[in-house]
Amino acid sequence: MINYDRILIRYGEISTKGRNRNMFVDKLRRSIYDVLNEFPGIKIESTRDRMYVVLNGADGGEVADRLKGIFGIQSFSPAVKVNKDIEEMKAAALALFLKHFEEGKTFKITAKRADKSFPLNTDELNHEFGGHLLKNVPDLKVNVKKPDINLQIEVREEAAYLSCETIEGAGGLPAGSSGKAMLMLSGGIDSPVAGYLSMKRGLEIEAVHFHSPPFTSERAKQKVIDLTEKLANIAGNVVLHIVPFTEIQQLIHQQVPSNYTMTATRRLMLRITDEIRDKNDGLAIITGESLGQVASQTLESMFAINDVTTTPILRPLITMDKSDIIDIAQTIDTHDISIRPFEDCCTVFVPSSPKTKPKRDKVRRFESFVDFEPIIAKAVNDTEKMVIKPQSHNEESFGELF
Repeated sequence: MINYDRILIRYGEISTKGRNRNMFVDKLRRSIYDVLNEFPGIKIESTRDRMYVVLNGADGGEVADRLKGIFGIQSFSPAVKVNKDIEEMKAAALALFLKHFEEGKTFKITAKRADKSFPLNTDELNHEFGGHLLKNVPDLKVNVKKPDINLQIEVREEAAYLSCETIEGAGGLPAGSSGKAMLMLSGGIDSPVAGYLSMKRGLEIEAVHFHSPPFTSERAKQKVIDLTEKLANIAGNVVLHIVPFTEIQQLIHQQVPSNYTMTATRRLMLRITDEIRDKNDGLAIITGESLGQVASQTLESMFAINDVTTTPILRPLITMDKSDIIDIAQTIDTHDISIRPFEDCCTVFVPSSPKTKPKRDKVRRFESFVDFEPIIAKAVNDTEKMVIKPQSHNEESFGELF
């Protein structure tokens, strides 16, 4: 029985970076350490082109499962490290190959010789090891274009590395490498997907949710906590800000014509999120808007709502179809939580005939009759801050208010 010694990680997009590449590599290393903290014996070694997770006895299969979800990894291969002795390499290659071989499968050899002093060049390595497998595995056939098994042999200065599989990684950029942004997280399908896609581009996110008791229930709040936990499972701890919004929504419905209440509500949500962003050193706001999906997501509505801030608004879903968004939600396991029948404040208070083409000047005029500043400040000050941890390790951090 042959055991994996290490896992070879390929950077993917990080490889295109210039002088700041080391920053991305350091962020990736930190992400890997965070995800593999239950394996205290592992070590991480990195070079300009790749990274190695040295297992030191850890279960290679378990470690590989954890690596699949880490942003910044293009692909990885569990590998065996052997001395640069040809006979020892042949024995290890055959043992590793048989671990993956089933009758009828085809193969090829992909050799790479980084150590130019090694006696066999690349073509000779391919020939030598291919012949060794054909000699020792009955009825084995070669397929150089689409093999079932690709035995990769890499001869480096310190040792030779053998691998039989390439596992696709999550891609994207390492967590936190692109700065921090605030995710406007409702209880729906779209916003968790927007958070996921933002994290994939290296953003650290903090979530902001608007809660309007008694019109929205504690179950609606728990739904958002559960959605945040799913995002935390992907990228580590996520801060969740829960904003008390009842007083503001009631005031909007008293003072603003019904067909403009939705536009005014979204504008005030954006203003509050922007205040929270500023207090927490965020650089952008993320929304789950998809163009034309609902009345508040027409271009005219976005223009009127965006008027309240100059902060960059990131909309990862802006051109996506609903079916594509649902597919991602199912993949990241947020879909079934999102469709729980507990409404958020946006759906509870939605008017019967919202304006799909609101006028910016009109909504500005309607808002000018009310001094919203004191209640915005109160909502920000009374916001509840929670630290949501991955899986079942959640602890709520109450009392840490703005």
